[in-house]
Amino acid sequence: MKKTMIKRYLIKRILLCILVVLGVSIISFGIMHLAPGDPARLLLPQDASDEEVNLLREEMGLNKPLYIQYFIFMKGVMKGDLGTSLYYKIPNLDLIVERAPATIILSAAAMLGACLIAIPLGVIAGANQGKIVDFFAMLFAILGQSMSIVWLAILLIFIFAVKLRILPSFGYGSFRALILPAASLGFIQAALITRLTRAGMIEVLSEDYILAIRAKGIQNYKVINRYALKNVLIPVATVVGLRFAILLGGAMVVESIFNWPGIGKLVVVAIYGRDFPLVQAVILVVATVFVLITMVVDVLYLFIDPRVRYD
Repeated sequence: MKKTMIKRYLIKRILLCILVVLGVSIISFGIMHLAPGDPARLLLPQDASDEEVNLLREEMGLNKPLYIQYFIFMKGVMKGDLGTSLYYKIPNLDLIVERAPATIILSAAAMLGACLIAIPLGVIAGANQGKIVDFFAMLFAILGQSMSIVWLAILLIFIFAVKLRILPSFGYGSFRALILPAASLGFIQAALITRLTRAGMIEVLSEDYILAIRAKGIQNYKVINRYALKNVLIPVATVVGLRFAILLGGAMVVESIFNWPGIGKLVVVAIYGRDFPLVQAVILVVATVFVLITMVVDVLYLFIDPRVRYD
């Protein structure tokens, strides 16, 4: 019975994911074609005649109704063809695959650093509610969530690259070049995870079963490590998975500031160049990755916490 319920739940989630991706593809396709600028005219020299522009539009299929253009695009997607970049003149999928490792490395480093700092800090703060360590943990969390990522990135560049000259302000391919962009991207995530972990620890430590365990005389650090931490990490793991998915698609500000050659920087260049097919392809890929990660997190949650319902 349980296997049947899990199977039905998985099918339901997969179908929902397909609908979400289709919805994103329709919205992104519509927005890109409502944006000002004619791709055909942008590709031709400024002195090109209207006849040449119309000929290129016909060649690219831009003179067809939007719904036909959408079906042609989706037909290509089903075959693994996301179109060709107007700016780079190469297949969009090749560009995305080429830039994806840089974004994955940056996002993974940011999230790993955030977890290594935030989870222990949140646990300590929650276990010492009202004490000085709790005050500083909450101060860190509030600062992180209220700080602009642009301002933080510029501040880190000013301190560590301009004044101290110990880290590069841009570049790719070395650990030193990764530190500043990962710190800029991870600081806000660390603040969120700290608050979540602290709140979870305070709630779990007030549960009756924890009070009963403490009444047996078990040391406090054993109570936290063996009994409380496991339950605290369940919602934290969910948020970490979702935030990592968001980072994969939302790192364009940091990538632009630090000249990091990832997907975010690629989107910025594509937007400025009116490269609609590339922007459309990136949005579709990022949305698909986001939906897949959220589905994996949901499925893992079923095995982490047996109390989760399958409906």
